[in-house]
Order: sequence, then structure tokens, then C-alpha cells
Amino acid sequence: MGKRFRIALLTGLSAAAALGQTAENVLVVVNQSSNISRRIGEYYIRKRQVPLVNLCRIKTAEVEEISRTVYETEIERPIARCLKSNHLAEKIVYIATTLGVPLKIQGTGDGMATEAASVDSELTLLYSKLKGARVRLAGPVPNPFYRQMQPRFEHRLFPIYLVTRLAGYDFQDVAAIIDRSLQARNRGKFVFDLKAGDSEGGNAWLQEAARSLPKDRVVLDDSSHVLYNQREVIGYAAWGSNDRDRKQRMLGFEWLPGAIATEFVSTDGRTFARPPDAWNITTWEDRAHFFAGSPQTLTADYIHEGASGCSGHVYEPYLAATPHPQYLFPAYFSGRNLAESYYLSIPVLSWQNIVVGDPLCRIGKPE
Repeated sequence: MGKRFRIALLTGLSAAAALGQTAENVLVVVNQSSNISRRIGEYYIRKRQVPLVNLCRIKTAEVEEISRTVYETEIERPIARCLKSNHLAEKIVYIATTLGVPLKIQGTGDGMATEAASVDSELTLLYSKLKGARVRLAGPVPNPFYRQMQPRFEHRLFPIYLVTRLAGYDFQDVAAIIDRSLQARNRGKFVFDLKAGDSEGGNAWLQEAARSLPKDRVVLDDSSHVLYNQREVIGYAAWGSNDRDRKQRMLGFEWLPGAIATEFVSTDGRTFARPPDAWNITTWEDRAHFFAGSPQTLTADYIHEGASGCSGHVYEPYLAATPHPQYLFPAYFSGRNLAESYYLSIPVLSWQNIVVGDPLCRIGKPE
């Protein structure tokens, strides 16, 4: 990417970001069956000064995995009623689910034809459904906001909701990401860690992301060594446990307030149950040491360590459907909020993706 093009891109992004939304545009979803969900919802509303009418209470089992029927009857329909009864369907842009709201929907079918999805990604389509759209269950649905780097997000152009999750291992983790989001500033380093021997194309995305940002703000490593113990990190993207050279569960980073992360990992959003402190990432052959059905890195670990936002996947998304860092980080750097930055980097909806963090978190203009 040439210097002139990069400046023009970032200038255009900054103009779009200046038109961001506010707390009045956030619907907060809490599960009345979950004490922690209610507590998180109350904390977020107080900290962000979200109007009380924007609090949506549902009641469902406090479990992570549910059937499609439970999703439709106990999550989607009650949220639709909240939106319609309070005349919020158009005003709401972001939906913030909370720890204690179910995480993933079981589904039949295999590969790209599965009906399984994350609750949050499925909820993005609720706006279209309220307008009468019929959505297929099998496989992903194209995201109309993908790569839309400059337009302001509005339903007239993009008939979806942007759904993020206020979640972590416990209330303290979630309260911390909310607090850090309010302290976010545009400073620090964007760290991109390539893996050796990539034949899938992810390294090229990481390199493009690095080129799209100011050179003095980037750490780019293309060696076989994994980057640990980085300081003043505001953005991070890598292969997680899919990098065979990564041996440690935790990175040991110093994360700045507002820092976001993404990784090319199939099951990192599979659970928010906390592993034993001694648990470590391992290989698919080492089934005796799986946690929650997988040996892979966990989204919640990044939150616990100090990141303010992170993406993840509840089931296999395939690389092409993971967040694309070459769109995520330029958007966030230029002032887009967390929700918009992640969703313009995700190609499909009604799929396996989750985005953890305060949807309104933004780092603003560079210092």
C-alpha cells in the first residue's frame, strides 16, 4: 500500500468515524436467570449511561450451548419484543449481550453447510428479520458491512445489528474491560506475529495490516519465534495456538486501555469457563489435555490478561471467515469504535464469530 493511498484511506476513515453512535444506540441484553449477567448489565448501563429503556431482560437457562428452538423462543423473540415494544428497532445499532446469556447454537450439517452458529452472530440478522426478511439456517450469510471502510454505519445502508459480548471469566474481568474502554487512547504498538510456513494466506493479511498503519506504531515479526512480553500493546493479531511454535497459553503482554486482539483460531471462543491455572495449550493429538473439547487458545485469556476487546469462534469458522486484520486495525486506528471495526473485518454473519468488548470503545485520533 503506497503512502498516499494509506493517508487517503486513514483520512476517509477518520471522517466516517467522526459520525459514530452513542450509548443511546446500545441495547443491553441480560439473562434474568444469571446473577452475573444482571450484575454486568447494571454495571455497563451505569458506566456508559445507557438509557434504562435500552435494558432488555430475557429468561433462559444459564448454559453456554443451546438448541435452535431455545434460541428462537427464549433469546431472539424476547429481544425482538424489547425492540418493538419500546420503539427501539431503528434507534438501536449495537446489541451488547452479557456473560450468562447463552453463547452458541447447536446445529445439524457439516462444514460450511452447518446450521450451528454463535448466538451473537445470529442476532446480527434480527434487524432484517424485523423487516420481514427470511434467512436461511444452513451456512453463513454475507455481511453487508464487510470492508465498508468509509460509510457511517446506519440501517438504511446496512440492515443488521452489530452484536458484541460483555464477557470474561468473571465479573472482575468484564468490569475491567468496561473501565479500560472508558480510558482508551490512541497510543502504543500494533503487534503482528506471523507464523513460519504459512500456506493459507493469513500471513499476507497480517503484512497488509502492518503496511496500512504508521511504521513507527508497528511491530511485525516474520520469524519462527513467537512474540511474548511485548509492552504498550494497543492491537495484536497472530495465529494463536495454530502457530506450532507457540508453547505458552499467556503472552505476558502489557495491554494498554482500549487494546484489541484477533487470532486465526477455530475454537478460541468455545467457552468462558475458566480453565485450571495449570492448563496449557496443546495439540489435537493430545486429547487427554483438552479443555472444553479443544486444545486451542482462548479468547477469554486475552481479556483476563488485559485486552479490552477480542474476537473468537465458537465452532470451526474456516480461515476465510475469521476477522481480516487488514481492515480491522486501520478502522480502529482511525477512530471507528470496537463494534464497527470488528464487523467491517468479518466477511459473514449467522456464523461462528463472536466479538468480546464494549461496542462503544474507541481510541480516537492518534496522540
